[in-house]
Amino acid sequence: MNTTSYKTISAKKETVTKEWVLVDAENEILGRLASKVAKILRGKNKVNFTPHVDCGDNVIIINAEKIQLTGNKWDQKEYVRHTGYPGGQRFTSVKQLLDKNPTEIIRKAVKGMLPKNRLGSALLRNVLIYTGGEHPHQAQQPKKINLNTIK
Repeated sequence: MNTTSYKTISAKKETVTKEWVLVDAENEILGRLASKVAKILRGKNKVNFTPHVDCGDNVIIINAEKIQLTGNKWDQKEYVRHTGYPGGQRFTSVKQLLDKNPTEIIRKAVKGMLPKNRLGSALLRNVLIYTGGEHPHQAQQPKKINLNTIK
């Protein structure tokens, strides 16, 4: 048996084919949306997935202000940050962040589901989040996908 015909082919930056994908976040559950978007960004839905290469697609998310949360998360979920000074811990509720910057809620959720390294930072640059149904990326001809078809 010739074992040279069974070589595993790893994707390289030059050989990866990246597409543009449009996701509508209207009435989507935040965590489920974020996990599926992270899977698309990482490229795990492709046959040539390679863990150390950015082989995922570019994702455009519209209607960020119309996401849903389950349970009592609208009242109980808080985002914590620290200013760097003593006693500088600051808390922000989901409702406050939704009023101030609804795109940040989705960005934080997707960021938490990506690797915590340089690759994760590079992958996060491939997601573009907008409020409303309009986006300025018509020239890239994004294909609209239904998140329910992704497992």
